[in-house]
Amino acid sequence: MRRIVVLVVWVVGVGIGAPAVADTITGEVVDLSCYLAHPHTSTGSSHRKCAETCAKKGLPMGVLTEDGSVYLLLEDHGNPKAYKAAIGKAAEDVTVEGTKVSEGGLPGIVVESVE
Repeated sequence: MRRIVVLVVWVVGVGIGAPAVADTITGEVVDLSCYLAHPHTSTGSSHRKCAETCAKKGLPMGVLTEDGSVYLLLEDHGNPKAYKAAIGKAAEDVTVEGTKVSEGGLPGIVVESVE
């Protein structure tokens, strides 16, 4: 019994002491309303004004990576400033750090920081 208690304490202690590794993605911030309907004409600087308008309306935003993957940007409720900074960079290339998530085939990233 004592061995089990010691093992549990050690495992919990190691888990708490280990720093969490954030996921990182790099790509263009796109407004998903336009991108999903018109993927070939709704990226880049020529689409910036529209993307900014969609972001201001609260429409979903994502990051389009170089390999063509798209991640839905999600707000970390404990750190909303990072999410707001990310969506404020519509049509710009960014690097987002956070936690990747996926549900029902929809990938996303909970935004913890953006550069």
